[in-house]
Amino acid sequence: MNKIKIITDSTADLPKHIVDKYDIEVLPLYVGFEGKTYSDGVDINLHELLNKMDNSDVFPTTAQVNPQRFMEAYRKYLNEGYTIVSLHLSSKMSGTYQSACIARDMLESDSIYVIDSQNVTMSFGLLVIKAARLKEAGLKADEIYDEVKKAIPHVKCAFAFDSLDNLVKGGRLSKTAGVIGTILGIKPILSIVNGEMAVIDRVRGSKKAIRYILDYIDEIGVNKEETAVLLHVDNKDILENLRENLKDKIDDFIECEVGCVVGVHSGKGACGVVFIENY
Repeated sequence: MNKIKIITDSTADLPKHIVDKYDIEVLPLYVGFEGKTYSDGVDINLHELLNKMDNSDVFPTTAQVNPQRFMEAYRKYLNEGYTIVSLHLSSKMSGTYQSACIARDMLESDSIYVIDSQNVTMSFGLLVIKAARLKEAGLKADEIYDEVKKAIPHVKCAFAFDSLDNLVKGGRLSKTAGVIGTILGIKPILSIVNGEMAVIDRVRGSKKAIRYILDYIDEIGVNKEETAVLLHVDNKDILENLRENLKDKIDDFIECEVGCVVGVHSGKGACGVVFIENY
């Protein structure tokens, strides 16, 4: 029997029903805040964290999954006869991918395939879902690895933000880029470019932000055989309108919020779409 285990980390922001459906192992990153350390999605949820941040002058820290934790997980499944496909957030945003590679090398196993998704949140989560579906379709681990690697450049996203303050504080955007988000009424539009968050445009007001995202989808084109995602962080301004418009464009999309680690950097008010283009 071709036993394959899909392992990922919490910044994929996968909804619980997806994790359960495909029996995916999710290793949490960590949030450090006011002297306490929380496992992402285990010890604290997004809304609890955002409320704490609203009432504090301290900005949280985030920490990667360490090599020891990967070794424990990898060894467990190797001992049970699994081949492992392990997918993780962009190596330009975290050392988690490097930790996974260190663990693989220390175990000296040819049965562990580690992938740098070059993405984060559900842009990365879609690749995990793709890997899980390929596993269900009967592909071998090396075939899943190859197919996911081919898909990475074709994951597309566009997010409208209310503010870029947290992205700047967390070191995910430069101060220069962050200035855009301080102009009254301006909605910065961000995407993931070469493994990092980047401002791709700016528009005035929520209506133009929605129109930009919808035009972005039309211009690139959605692969309707793949799942798409409506992703948000405590956002109502854009979410409901975007949801209704998406129903006419995308047959299969799921709706979810980001997790705590991603939410620390995004802050409140972000909303957008993630999908895989035709290729």
